[in-house]
Amino acid sequence: MQKWLIAIGVLCVLAGLLWPYLNQLGLGRLPGDIVIERDNVHFYFPIVTCLIISLALSIVVWLINR
Repeated sequence: MQKWLIAIGVLCVLAGLLWPYLNQLGLGRLPGDIVIERDNVHFYFPIVTCLIISLALSIVVWLINR
């Protein structure tokens, strides 16, 4: 359990450091992401982005456990 928590922490730090570069990939503004903009309200739910990231992580975990 300790190794998993350390690995998740390292991944979070890496994602934070690489965030400016990851932002340029276009993830987060894919067709199918829900964006509602009204007068004083801005609601954004990246459903398609979450699905793609989940699929990619599932494949990586499957390959590691194989």
